[in-house]
Amino acid sequence: MRLIPSRSTKPEGEFFAGGRNSKREKILIQNTPPLHNTNIHSVTVEVGGRPVHFETGKYAKQSHGAVTVRQDDSIVLVTAVSSNQPKPFDFLPLTVEYMDRTAAYGKIPGGFFKREGRANEREILVSRIIDRPIRPLFPKVWRFETQVIATVISYDPSSDTDVLAVCGASAALQVSDIPVSQSAAAVRVVRVEGKYLVNPSAAQLELADLNVVVAGTLDAVCMVEGGGKEVSEAALLDAVDLAHIEIKKICAAIDELRAKVGSPARRPVVKAAEIADDLKVKVKDACLETIQKALRTSGKHERRDALAAAKVAAVAAATEGLADADAEKQGALAANVVEKLIRSEMRRMVIEEGVRLDGRATDEIRPIWTEVGIAPRAHGSAVFTRGETQVFVAAALGVEDDAQRLDYAGAANLVRRWMLTYNFPPYCTGESYGMRGPKRREIGHGALAHRALQAVMPAQESFPYVLRCTADVLESNGSSSMGTVCGSTLALLDAGVPLKAPVAGVAMGLIKEGDEYAVLSDILGDEDHLGDMDFKVAGTTSGITAFQMDTKISGVPREVMVRAMAQARDGRLHILEEMARTISAARPELSPFAPRITTIHIKQDKIRDLIGPGGKVIRGMQEKTGCRITVDDSGRVDVASTDHAAAARCIGMIREITAEAEIGKMYVGVVKRVTDFGAFVEIFPGTEGLVHISQLAKDRVNKVTDVVNEGDEILVRVVDIDKAGKIRLSRKDALDT
Repeated sequence: MRLIPSRSTKPEGEFFAGGRNSKREKILIQNTPPLHNTNIHSVTVEVGGRPVHFETGKYAKQSHGAVTVRQDDSIVLVTAVSSNQPKPFDFLPLTVEYMDRTAAYGKIPGGFFKREGRANEREILVSRIIDRPIRPLFPKVWRFETQVIATVISYDPSSDTDVLAVCGASAALQVSDIPVSQSAAAVRVVRVEGKYLVNPSAAQLELADLNVVVAGTLDAVCMVEGGGKEVSEAALLDAVDLAHIEIKKICAAIDELRAKVGSPARRPVVKAAEIADDLKVKVKDACLETIQKALRTSGKHERRDALAAAKVAAVAAATEGLADADAEKQGALAANVVEKLIRSEMRRMVIEEGVRLDGRATDEIRPIWTEVGIAPRAHGSAVFTRGETQVFVAAALGVEDDAQRLDYAGAANLVRRWMLTYNFPPYCTGESYGMRGPKRREIGHGALAHRALQAVMPAQESFPYVLRCTADVLESNGSSSMGTVCGSTLALLDAGVPLKAPVAGVAMGLIKEGDEYAVLSDILGDEDHLGDMDFKVAGTTSGITAFQMDTKISGVPREVMVRAMAQARDGRLHILEEMARTISAARPELSPFAPRITTIHIKQDKIRDLIGPGGKVIRGMQEKTGCRITVDDSGRVDVASTDHAAAARCIGMIREITAEAEIGKMYVGVVKRVTDFGAFVEIFPGTEGLVHISQLAKDRVNKVTDVVNEGDEILVRVVDIDKAGKIRLSRKDALDT
């Protein structure tokens, strides 16, 4: 028997292993400290009035960096690993995975397999939230495959794990040998009754009228994601300012943790190939004028083709007379010079001349045209076109059974009554590639558009429909997500949905060179690619409902955000005016193909009568009438049908089943049983009353069957209902009428 030193805390001594009949072996127990105890380091920082604890050196030690982050009982383990050999990519090969574990909040997964499967919507959205603030921190020429994985160990509703995962990702990178430039962190800020709270509980989140996740570094904010109930620009900026105060505290704690670990030797970064000055001059002479002319071409594809021709000419000039091997190397360097020339020239045009790629001013919105009602069988439909971005949206109205049931951490067993699906098919950019389901970008854009409209949805009590919009991008050249917001608003109004107010969105960009900068309204795809910021704002004329900001630089100063938000508001109001030219309010009537929902209320003790044993009664009514019936625990009953006559018939059946006897009222009932002392008459399905023998006729009755028999229909009046609910009926009183 092999003996392994124990780390038990029991006193040193002897004990005998084995049961009563086993061979007795003496084992010496020694007190030994946990393995690698000297490598465990931790720091704690107060965030939102509660401690956040970082620890490293205890778990996942074979990763290049591993940190646990804890606030309250929420714990996230975040690891960072990077390959040892660079890859021949022209992009940063970073992947981020966030994984909820149902066991972390005490639940067994549903489904047949009883295990977590592909990433759900929440996991994808949180992965994106982690990715966006840490990506700009990597060296521009970093080509080592890098993976950050955040695993939720414990989930506490009082502290959501998304912002903890961002902080943990930054900390894991900092304690590794991956050369990120600085630490980053994230917090959630909400406003409840005018008071701002940091990292709120789930209960506080439900009461908030503003909810944003803000990420940044010690220097500036680099990401904002969230929304509100038509909040002002000033309120959002106040939330961002408060968030940055907390972010700086967390970044300082992460830097302290790295100092405790001991700065690991940073692996060398592969430097970009040096380009000779004579090659730069040769390429510039060959294509600068062509690039300048191409950048002033308004059409997306025409501009792309002109720039491609300029690159071909520059490469040809740079490789003229060279052998094949040298030509290939020189050609790659020349192409790199062309890309830098395109970027620098585009940015110079904007900063120095105030001229954009398509000739617009920095605050100018592209031409807009809209159309509604183009899909006759859809409950509502619209096309929104802004420049070369076009989105088709179809709206559908459903009933309670159509609602989406969520099973996420923090949202288990909740129901989503408003849904939006965003699709980005390859043809919208003139490409062809395999369609294998929605990508992370599509999930993220759909969630942003969904959030933008959530604040203006009608209350269930006044409009008891489940709503879904399907957005298909038909053309794309910048800001298709904001086009989806506008198109969805139009489609819902076309469907007759009484939105609290129309919503529009606009994407803003930034070109920053030193201390000079320009904020761009309604950016193009190339401006997004070559610029420094993607800043999306959606809202009504009264305020903001959704907000998203990402940067490619380390952060955005506050004055830039103030300028961008003011310019975005002007653009949003202009777009709303253009949309109102087509439709400004919900249609007064629903589509003839949409279900009509009629709501009635029954007593709670009648719910089981309506449903019947095993749902037999309610299913039977649905089969007979073709209507869809939804019942909730409060006694609310929704009857949905496109056939008015069928709905009326169904409601009559429900009234009959759930009706209650009223004293003094007459009913036609059926004799169900005959006894010596009277007859039991059913006046409603499942509701019987007794007609005493003395109440069967005006004259004396010797025998009940002399007057009525089982199966007879008779007219009776309710004369009394006692405290136990027993009903007394009279045929004699009914004969007087």
